[in-house]
Amino acid sequence: MRECVGGNEQAWSALIDKYKNLIYSIPLRYGASPEDASDIFQSVCLQLFAELPRLRKTAAFSAWLITVTAHQSFHWKRKHIKRAERERTDVEAEELEAVPTVPPDMIEEIQREQMVRDATARLPPRCQEMIRLLFFVEPAVPYAEVARRLGLATGSIGFIRGRCLRRLQKTLRQMGF
Repeated sequence: MRECVGGNEQAWSALIDKYKNLIYSIPLRYGASPEDASDIFQSVCLQLFAELPRLRKTAAFSAWLITVTAHQSFHWKRKHIKRAERERTDVEAEELEAVPTVPPDMIEEIQREQMVRDATARLPPRCQEMIRLLFFVEPAVPYAEVARRLGLATGSIGFIRGRCLRRLQKTLRQMGF
């Protein structure tokens, strides 16, 4: 983060690349469309850029980022509901008055997801791609398609998947998961 504050564009790109999935996933949980999630993503990045010089504790950074993104997502949802309320009068006003607090279990879940993404990024490229295709793509890609994309025999996918998952598990353990 220190390098980002110093104006290092590569450090900024690396920081955004590391946390982009985390930032983008939260608005989607609030029901935002991919386009709205992209707008929220940009807004969070602007806020991050503005606040970066004041952010000192890297350990609390992801929690700060989650909170900021959740607030931005809440405000988007509130605005979205208000717009819908003008069109439909049956939306309950209480929903609009609730002050957002990010539930601790949501923060923990998002942090775990980020840790899995970080651990996956440390794996060899073939394992990264296999895990992405089998577990992060909705719907999961069939073994035959995974084999075709990775240039492997279909019968070897199960074995290689197991080896990649063991590597992922070991990496997660090393990260304190």
